[in-house]
Amino acid sequence: MLRIHFTGVDLARVRMAGRPDALWETILSFHRLRDRRDARLFGEWRTETRTRLNGETRLLSALIPSRGYFPDFLTPSEGRYGMELGLDALRGTRASRLRKELSLVCSAGAATAQRLRDFAEGGPTQIGRLITELRTYHRAAVEPYWTHIQAQVEAERAARGRALLDGGADELLASLPPMLRWRAPVLECDYPVDRDLRLRGRGLLLQPSFFCRRTAVTLVDPELPPVLVYPAAAQLVSAAAPRRTDPGAHKTLGKLVGHTRSVVLRAIGDGATTSELARRAGVSLASASQHACVMREAGLVTTLRHGNAVLHTVTPLGAALLKGGAVAS
Repeated sequence: MLRIHFTGVDLARVRMAGRPDALWETILSFHRLRDRRDARLFGEWRTETRTRLNGETRLLSALIPSRGYFPDFLTPSEGRYGMELGLDALRGTRASRLRKELSLVCSAGAATAQRLRDFAEGGPTQIGRLITELRTYHRAAVEPYWTHIQAQVEAERAARGRALLDGGADELLASLPPMLRWRAPVLECDYPVDRDLRLRGRGLLLQPSFFCRRTAVTLVDPELPPVLVYPAAAQLVSAAAPRRTDPGAHKTLGKLVGHTRSVVLRAIGDGATTSELARRAGVSLASASQHACVMREAGLVTTLRHGNAVLHTVTPLGAALLKGGAVAS
């Protein structure tokens, strides 16, 4: 079990990440690629990713074991500002830190152990190889689905923001997914090992993740800025999403949406429950629910449960449709 100990100052400094973290999603997706669980959610994604993934990933396989610890240096905090900024930060990792963290990676195979030793001793050349592998893998496994990932994280952020507004940091922590249990002043989490993390007034960054499953993840080094990566709660039928958006899609979607659904989509704003949506759009509760369902199936809206209600948020595709702009691929 992981136990995260809060002080009053830490509660005041709890914050939600504003966007997905490119490196955390990349590393955690590599775990998902190698297991066979959650086929409903990741089966199609695995098939598509393996088809695209023609590059070398032996170094990633050595650094990221199927189970257990992977080095903290793979997920610098700059990753939440984008893949390239994260890779730039990774490139600057000190050699002493590399050796220290690599020594913690458990490996049963002699070939893998030798690969790790070569990496630790290889200096900038090996770091450059790692960055190339990470970039290539990210482009195959994560980048094509980025708007989809972003929608889930934004929906999660909206739900936790509601909890924060309703009851402060205490309510926010109590509203997290079931594997996280708030027993003030300690947040408990199902975890592979027994560990205590004391925040010591530094606060905690909550980072929802699409590819994180079953248990939350945190950094091993207690001196690094505290972050808790946990599974976003949004429910999806499939992780698959188009690689690029058809330039003519907006015109077609605009015709499909029509006036009433356009009003409903705008009424969602930064997030709305079904009853709020009905009130804002001036439609019945049943009509609001039906419109939200149709738009969810069209990929314009994401819905997740918030307490006894459901919370609707607009996806990047829905937002782009409202603005009349292009959707980022």
